[in-house]
Amino acid sequence: MMSEISSRERPGTRSAPLPAVSVVVPVLNEADNISPLFQEIIDALTTVADFEIIYVDDGSTDATPQVLAELEKNASKLRSLRHQKRAGQSAAVRTGVNAASFPLIATLDGDGQNVPADIPKLLQLYLRDFSPDGKLLVAGWRKGRKDSWSKRMVSKIANGVRSAMLSDETPDTGCGLKVFRREDYLAFPAFNHMHRFLPALMLRAGGRVLSANVAHRPRQQGVSNYGVFDRLWVGISDLFGVAWLTRRTLNVEIETMTSVDQDSVK
Repeated sequence: MMSEISSRERPGTRSAPLPAVSVVVPVLNEADNISPLFQEIIDALTTVADFEIIYVDDGSTDATPQVLAELEKNASKLRSLRHQKRAGQSAAVRTGVNAASFPLIATLDGDGQNVPADIPKLLQLYLRDFSPDGKLLVAGWRKGRKDSWSKRMVSKIANGVRSAMLSDETPDTGCGLKVFRREDYLAFPAFNHMHRFLPALMLRAGGRVLSANVAHRPRQQGVSNYGVFDRLWVGISDLFGVAWLTRRTLNVEIETMTSVDQDSVK
């Protein structure tokens, strides 16, 4: 298990191993998508030094718990956790990050629309650009989004309003594919729907955000667990709270006084 992400791990070539990562996948009633997506994640992480895959079931009422339990019997890289009752996607992500063994986290949605093969690319970008303090979020950008016209339009409106209010430098905050450091995420204030505002929270903490083009595909199994307009109104209502929070950030720089400075103030 790694305790640090050091500059020595920056890959000099394409064949250099990537650092260990905990992949967090929140799911709600995604029984048919779990096994194929899990295998895709396994196949995508062949160049990673070590990894674990943490599925968090947010109180599913279908066969999701049974599928995860059966899969876990023969999958040493899989850990599954379950909420007793539905708490929301942000809560599921936080449960997974809290339980993670490694300092670097990758997240993706459990509906199969994100492509796990993009995870190594986001890890490479993180290693290329992270600074000594580690505060960097690499966010996926679904330029070729494979959703319905209504879902894309609502997302476009919400992204435009959010960007204007928060200046979070991110064209697609709704993309589930993200890479960040565990300790940075756990330092963010926790609230419902926070997963929609991770770029703004990273910037608020003095970090940086990098967006990278990722693949996106149509849902193959099951149905969306969120209504189109539910996403819009919930996102906009939360937006005002996050805007309030970012305006009240305390940014304090500590200055160490030398002995000469101390003498001068006596």
